[in-house]
Amino acid sequence: MKIPKTEVIIVGAGFSGIAAAKKLFEAGISFKILEARDRIGGRVYTNYLKEDLYVDLGGQWIGPTQDRMYELCKEYGISYFETYDEGKNILNLRGKIRTYKGIIPKMDPVSLINLDILMRKMERMARQINVHTPWSHPKAQKWDQLTLEDFLRKNSKTKSCYEVIKIGCETIFACELHEISLLHALFYIRSGKSLDCLINIQGGAQQHRIEGGMQRIAEAMATPFRDHIIFNSPVEKVIQSTDHTDVISGENRFSSNRVILAVPPPLLKKIHFEPGLSSEKSELLDNYAMGRVGKCFMIYQTPFWREDSFSGQVVSDDPLTHQTLFDCSTVDGKYGILMGFTIGNRADEYFGRSEEDRKKRMISQLVQYFGEKAKDPIQYIDFTMSDETWSQGCYAGLMPVGAWTTWREAYRKPEGNLHFAGTEAATVWHGYIEGAVRAGEAAALEIIKKKNKEEA
Repeated sequence: MKIPKTEVIIVGAGFSGIAAAKKLFEAGISFKILEARDRIGGRVYTNYLKEDLYVDLGGQWIGPTQDRMYELCKEYGISYFETYDEGKNILNLRGKIRTYKGIIPKMDPVSLINLDILMRKMERMARQINVHTPWSHPKAQKWDQLTLEDFLRKNSKTKSCYEVIKIGCETIFACELHEISLLHALFYIRSGKSLDCLINIQGGAQQHRIEGGMQRIAEAMATPFRDHIIFNSPVEKVIQSTDHTDVISGENRFSSNRVILAVPPPLLKKIHFEPGLSSEKSELLDNYAMGRVGKCFMIYQTPFWREDSFSGQVVSDDPLTHQTLFDCSTVDGKYGILMGFTIGNRADEYFGRSEEDRKKRMISQLVQYFGEKAKDPIQYIDFTMSDETWSQGCYAGLMPVGAWTTWREAYRKPEGNLHFAGTEAATVWHGYIEGAVRAGEAAALEIIKKKNKEEA
């Protein structure tokens, strides 16, 4: 079936594609959005279990300097609230459980000093990175040939220091630390303001949650142009000609002047392009794996741990369960929800088990931390984007050793009538929803500027 020509085709109705569409809609430029799923939101996915109970199976937090997200909340009248951050945190290190307050766990003095020095060193190094050209740093080649794991091992003088910084970094990057280069880690930290910001709740990237779930924002953004979205339409082929570009999905053929591709890197690789993508972009896509993270929610009648002065936050090196836990209860505290991140190899092992086994394992862990009350949840639910066909991982694509200095800006660089978005194309808040929005808007603005220039 031939669809009448439109000016722009957007592939993907995640936050990046919707943000691009919003800009085009406001500029009066015609477009269609092709979305493989039956919903919008992409790597953001709010699951309503009851009318007054939901969980964010994908991205869920916003924090200071994520200016576009706060502006969107204001524009659409969507409220946000503080992530619960009161009381004692828990550290489970080599089977020994202890409590602490603040961001730094209780450890022996040597490990504490080592951890402070190491974090400060990473901050200093990250501040030197230009987020637009991370490969331009004088030590870029050296840092890009070193894995983050090798760097942390070299600079950790005690086992406790290494284990704690390892858990923190796994939670930030959603991968095993040998899977990314030190340069990518420093770029990511700089892109998200600072290491302290990425780790923290108060004043950090986890400070606020959205009332009603993160997907509400994408839904509100898309409301004026909902009829422009064609669901259940995975793109199989993109054909560029001299005067137009065709996008093929199943039996449907869409024609446009330009295309914005706002999908995760593995999905981009599955699309057949004529002519083919540049060798640089193709080579990068061949080496561009996604992060691996599972979110596990244990739901209770009340957030009972608060009564015992626990924050619900846990940091653990237990290889059988979760790296970190957070209190993700409803804003009114009507339901108590503890959410655990299981990441990298832990996620692979965890989701290789049955759901019943995963539930039993998490309950056992929570009883160990919060006592017998944790034995009686009202529901357990978990989810990993790695199992979702149209995401294949989360939070973002991972730049492996040598990638930044070899392929540089290849991912976000336009090719002919093709423009690239998604959080992987962002230089600010790369890997976050804020980055996805910024990248989508940037792709749309490229098209708007080119159109204005052509019409001048």
